[in-house]
Amino acid sequence: MAETPKSQASLSGPIDKSMFSSLRVRDFRFLWGGTLASSFAMNIQIVARGWLVYEMTESALKLSWVMLSFAIPQVLFALLGGALADRVAKKTLMMTAQSANFLAALIMAWFVFTEQVTFWHFIWLGFFNGTVLALSMPSRQSIIPQVVGQQQVMNAISLNSASMNLSRILGPALAGGLIAIFHVEGTIPYFGVGLVYLIIASLYFIAATSVSFVNISGKSKRMNDNSVVKDIGEGISYIIRTPVMYGLVLLGTVPMMFGMPLQQLMPAFNASVLEGGPSSLGFLQMAMGIGAITGTLILARMGDTGNKGRLLFGGLVIWGSAITLFTFSNTLPMALALGGFAAIFSSSLMALNRSLMQLQAPDHMRGRIMSVDQMAHGFMPVGILPIGYLADQIGVQGGLQVSAGMLILITLICLWWLPDVRRLDKGYRDEEPPAEEPLTVPEDTEPDTTVR
Repeated sequence: MAETPKSQASLSGPIDKSMFSSLRVRDFRFLWGGTLASSFAMNIQIVARGWLVYEMTESALKLSWVMLSFAIPQVLFALLGGALADRVAKKTLMMTAQSANFLAALIMAWFVFTEQVTFWHFIWLGFFNGTVLALSMPSRQSIIPQVVGQQQVMNAISLNSASMNLSRILGPALAGGLIAIFHVEGTIPYFGVGLVYLIIASLYFIAATSVSFVNISGKSKRMNDNSVVKDIGEGISYIIRTPVMYGLVLLGTVPMMFGMPLQQLMPAFNASVLEGGPSSLGFLQMAMGIGAITGTLILARMGDTGNKGRLLFGGLVIWGSAITLFTFSNTLPMALALGGFAAIFSSSLMALNRSLMQLQAPDHMRGRIMSVDQMAHGFMPVGILPIGYLADQIGVQGGLQVSAGMLILITLICLWWLPDVRRLDKGYRDEEPPAEEPLTVPEDTEPDTTVR
């Protein structure tokens, strides 16, 4: 028997279209809480790891290798994660992943506190964390429609993105503050970083516990006896032969390559164009974080809107234009305003694209499709490296202008080449909306008794 989301309660009434409507679904609240906790853990860990590695090694190259150890598994194992998401209970996979991260953070805290930690500990932990993320992220993404129902997908994904952006702003500040409190000049801050790793472990424990309260297991409706390799091939084949799906994958990858360099090159822009220091860079990053949260909340408020295809194309052109305008900033207030404006589109359009992929994907294949999207995002450096090279040759403003121009140009080509994406209205498969789901009032509904 297929599982039914909590939104399909026995009550009648209109669909809730408020900004936080999906949080009225009991199971999504626990799922969202787990996402928030794990996002904070990951962003706090990025700061603590980077700080201690550089203090220990004084090597930017070794710091880059640690970052790479986390990124590489996300490309190598994303497809496997997608196949697992379509074969096993997604809830079980997510709980296992967060529990594994909890234990790994505890072990790392012990190595740091006892001052036995080495560069290679960070390499192995980075590879482990990256692998766990690759294997579990497709489940975290593809379970959402089963939890909230199709008409709440865009709202739920937007709120998930908002929580991730919030953790990007507050997480590093929390980690940096704790390390600074216990840091003594001229010494390596083992104690402060050890405390941070205990907080990281606690957050992963909260994430695992929160997911355990979700009543929907997230099993696919249709199972088969294929091998994992055949399952992966089936998912890739489906994307290739479905124009709307490969179009959405492309429109999710191109912005990552030519829109995100703005964030990556912000330190260079701050130093060479604005002639700013650490404080102005912090303000710029904060402005972009606030813009990103604003964008996802606007998208959440839009709810089950129509003309999603045109909205996606139009938004990408505006995003590229906003980046171009940003490059002409010559004062900090101007850069703050235009950087925040560009970030509104970067966050909301990524959430919109992912929402459309979720809605277009067949239930039994959703995990594999989302894993291809995740793997494609892992190739972001393919775009950032040449843009970075151009920034060195012609200046950071010129490099970002080329990047923005490529984003606009490819978007306009896709607008002509991908009519199926352009014609998407509310985004449902074959544009046949599901039966209207009633208003969710989780406190008054009976516990889910469906087969898991």
